[in-house]
Amino acid sequence: MTNKTKYIIQVGSTVAPENIFIQVIQGGPYLVHGSPKLLQVIIEQNESGNSGKYASGKSFESKDSMYLCRCGHSKNAPFCDGSHTKAHVNLDEAASFQPLLEGSQEIDGPTRILTDNEHYCAFSRFCDNGEQVWGEVKKSGAEHEKLTEFMVHACAGGRLLVFDRETQQPIENVEEAGIYPIEDPAEGCSGPLMVRGGVRIESASGESYEIRNRQALCRCGQSSNKPFCDGSHASVKYKDGMRS
Repeated sequence: MTNKTKYIIQVGSTVAPENIFIQVIQGGPYLVHGSPKLLQVIIEQNESGNSGKYASGKSFESKDSMYLCRCGHSKNAPFCDGSHTKAHVNLDEAASFQPLLEGSQEIDGPTRILTDNEHYCAFSRFCDNGEQVWGEVKKSGAEHEKLTEFMVHACAGGRLLVFDRETQQPIENVEEAGIYPIEDPAEGCSGPLMVRGGVRIESASGESYEIRNRQALCRCGQSSNKPFCDGSHASVKYKDGMRS
């Protein structure tokens, strides 16, 4: 399938170049095509002790046809080292192919509308940046609009979308296609592979998931919503062994 019109594209998302996409290998790693940016990011806390920003960590040379670990046992993370063949981890996919908006809750504010599909929470916690986004969107004023948009756009898993109430159009940024292994010092663990820039994720079945600006792929091997992250890395205290 090469025609982009055949894919489901989330409203507001900018699709990455067609040669950049990620294949889920049955029982194995992610196969990354097209040499997207590969950079570790670290969740840094703000003065209030909440998730404040992503800081750049270790940069990796990106190559076409890269294999990235998704079993959580590689000694060469973020890359696959074949550990999945002995790890006895169930890597079967469980996520739905339906658009996220179909399973989202809508929260109306005076100038913004927030949609939230909690099944795609990757536990990056930017939505609770001193003020919870579900309450922030209900407040008037440019300051509250800006904070709402920041929290939505920082969401690793893409569970949140924000719309302009007047135009009914999503408020989105255009981002370079990239893969960002997350490190989360506040939780003492490593997080998912944050995927930005409308990169297509192709299931082992050959079907593609909805193309979205923001996605988070499980790499601890424990998500119940594979290939997407459900925050399980925090409960199992997954550590990838990389140094920032």
